[in-house]
Amino acid sequence: MPGLLIDAAPDAIIVSGSDGVITIANRRAHDMFGYPPGRLAGVHVDDLVPEDARPRHPAQRADYLGSEHPPLRRLPLRGLRRDGSIFPVEVSLSGVTTGTGETYVTAVLRDDTTQRQAAVNRALLASVVQSSHDAIVTIDLRNRVLSWNPGAELLYGFKADEMIGASIDEIIPPDRRADEEQIRELVRMGGRVDRYRSVRLTASGTPVAVAMLISPLLDENGVLVGTTSAARDISERERTEARVQAILDAAPDALLGVAESGHVVLVNAKAERLFGHLRHDLIHMGVDRLLPDGLPPVSAVLNTGGDPTPPDAERAQDGEQRWAKRRAIRSDGAELPVDIAVSALHTDTGVITVAAVRDITDRLAAEAERRRLRQEADRQKLEARMQQAQRLESLGQLAGGIAHDFNNLLAVILNYAAFIIEDAAGSPPAADAEQIARAARRGSDLTHQLLAFARREVIRPRPLDLNAVVTEVHQMLERSLGEHIDLTVRTTAGLPAVMADPGQLEQVLVNLAVNARDAMPTGGRLTIDTAEVRVDDEYPGVRAELSPGRYLRLRISDTGTGMPKEVIDKAFEPFFTTKPSGQGTGLGLATVYGIITQAGGTVQIYSEPGIGTTFTILLPVTDVQAQEVATEEADSRLVGHGATVLVVEDEEALREVTSRILRRGGYTVLAANGGEEALRLAAENHVDVLLTDVIMPGMLGKDLADTVTTRYPRTKVLFMSGYAQPVLTNHGTLAVDVHLLEKPFTSAELLRALHDELQAKP
Repeated sequence: MPGLLIDAAPDAIIVSGSDGVITIANRRAHDMFGYPPGRLAGVHVDDLVPEDARPRHPAQRADYLGSEHPPLRRLPLRGLRRDGSIFPVEVSLSGVTTGTGETYVTAVLRDDTTQRQAAVNRALLASVVQSSHDAIVTIDLRNRVLSWNPGAELLYGFKADEMIGASIDEIIPPDRRADEEQIRELVRMGGRVDRYRSVRLTASGTPVAVAMLISPLLDENGVLVGTTSAARDISERERTEARVQAILDAAPDALLGVAESGHVVLVNAKAERLFGHLRHDLIHMGVDRLLPDGLPPVSAVLNTGGDPTPPDAERAQDGEQRWAKRRAIRSDGAELPVDIAVSALHTDTGVITVAAVRDITDRLAAEAERRRLRQEADRQKLEARMQQAQRLESLGQLAGGIAHDFNNLLAVILNYAAFIIEDAAGSPPAADAEQIARAARRGSDLTHQLLAFARREVIRPRPLDLNAVVTEVHQMLERSLGEHIDLTVRTTAGLPAVMADPGQLEQVLVNLAVNARDAMPTGGRLTIDTAEVRVDDEYPGVRAELSPGRYLRLRISDTGTGMPKEVIDKAFEPFFTTKPSGQGTGLGLATVYGIITQAGGTVQIYSEPGIGTTFTILLPVTDVQAQEVATEEADSRLVGHGATVLVVEDEEALREVTSRILRRGGYTVLAANGGEEALRLAAENHVDVLLTDVIMPGMLGKDLADTVTTRYPRTKVLFMSGYAQPVLTNHGTLAVDVHLLEKPFTSAELLRALHDELQAKP
């Protein structure tokens, strides 16, 4: 029976003699030290302690046995298991001396590991409770406070000694006490209560919003003895949430937070106004009721660096959102066009898709209005261009009508003045005649400028080396611009040819150089350069005017006074000039514009006041090789040697002066005032050259020439006219086999033209 009682004891019991040899050991002792049952008997107690402690044991045991060996309680000791592991234990000793004088020591040992760990855990838990910022309070089953941590002191303002033993209702508002009691009762019954919001009172009576968590309080035997509550001040959180909500409500776009289930969990005030629903109605509403087309995927409207963009999404710069067009349904069923941008918000409860919804009704209306205004502006611009074209056409017709008769008069004036100068050289009348000739030449220049601007002047295009033209003009400009102008010419070697009239290109360069000189009265730098460029759809400023391809660029830049925008806009208009009266006709730039556009090119102006002006001219490249210019023969070799010229001119004065020049130049002259008389003279005489006006009453010069050359194939034809374009040209370009002498002409020009005609091969 005593053996059974010993084995049933929860602690290890070991009985040893005065020599330290174990005589009795219970089951718990065998388990504690790792020995098989019954194997501890006969083992020395020193074998149950680590080797480093054994040397002290004999003396300690002798001292204890030599005394009255009083009981010793809960002495710390280290035990040694059979497998060599060491563990802490508490030992209580008592000595017993039998009637035979034999002394036995009884040792009761308790494994201290569990108790110590429990103590550590209790201490750690107490530390956590004491250091927690949350208010942790325990109460008994009568709602009396058992513990009150520093967090509770800080939150509620009551000291622990004030609240321990007091009712918990001291900090619960009266209107919430019944609800709180129900929650505590639910916890006592084993129910679960998730964290919830409530209100508590501070020592000053001020209510404070808290988040509460309540759990049962059990003793060491697992018996319910009360509840534990942990409270956290959420007043600041609520203020923060209120501020966040205020920010959301102030947003100009409607904001919807949509859970993964497709239900709305967050809205702002703009969303209420946009969709026409109250906030509490929107919460938990399916988003498809509001946006029937659905939300675009997050990757579709966020620039994720490789995700495809749907066709209804607007592209954006890196890192920006893109907007997708959708429909929105209001509470009254009305549809609204909206733009939507979405982003993903990761939360503890899952991913929330935040959609910014923007009503674009007004924007679409504004865009429609802008389109209408643009179309109206384009229509007005087209009408203005048409009106300008009509004005230019009218100006061209007027210039052409004037040019024919005016150039006839100028030819008469110029050549009779030349007769006076030649016959009365050195006399006062000769000087007067020189002034008359100078005025006639100015009138002729003005007429040519007017025709060039209106694209009515006859042009003789040929494959042309642009660099050669620039070089030739360079030499002339160096002599005429003045020493105060620093002229620089830079040409790019190996340029292809352009199809143009060399005289007209020279006129363009001279006009622009003279304008640049006038813009630099105190001196400056004039730069002319050439290069090849390729025009494509992206070439700035010319996409609407030029076809894609290869062009030569001729650029003339100065460092003069420059032009403001309002002057640039009118620079190419005829008769517009900023020069003082009498110093400019206003046709210089107009002439440049007419010549370049007639050649299939374009001219642009870039200018800034005080910095200078740059004219950029583009001319299309031709594959035909440029022609060499033949050297002109000396005037002394231009005599007629008796060749017969039939002069046909309806203007009597011009017919007479022309005949007089030819006779003085050694030609035999036949004169006719029209086509019929010319045909009669041609039939009666051998005619080497037919020199005929182009525009005549009755029979045009071209018809007369066709008839004569048909009848007399060896007769050559030289036309003369002050306005021949509508008769002899194809879109202003003179045919290669047509030879024309433009009025007004000098005697030298007439003689040279006839000489060239006679020398030309049939």
